[in-house]
Amino acid sequence: MDIIKTLKRGLAELFILSLLKEEDMYGYQLSAEIATRSDGAYQIKESSMYPTLYRLQDKGLISERIEQVGKRRTRKYYHFEPCAETYLDMAIKEYIFVNRVAFKLMKIDFREG
Repeated sequence: MDIIKTLKRGLAELFILSLLKEEDMYGYQLSAEIATRSDGAYQIKESSMYPTLYRLQDKGLISERIEQVGKRRTRKYYHFEPCAETYLDMAIKEYIFVNRVAFKLMKIDFREG
């Protein structure tokens, strides 16, 4: 469904920032952690994740560092910058607000448990 694809794409930024707030991660690690924490309900391919990572870097919310892994391989780790704290808090509040309004308009009583 197109609506689900659009929603998932929009949430990728939120999920990535939330994970990077906890610790620095590389692309595959981010992808795997998102799938694991969502019990497989949300999966993002690495190739789809990189445009989001680049946007976050362009905004100055995350940075990257390259680390040597083994003799010849390198791995790019992404880091949550302090200025991203305010951005993430605001994005989470907006997400909660939009969901509350949507549930109210559609007369959905969504409660966990």
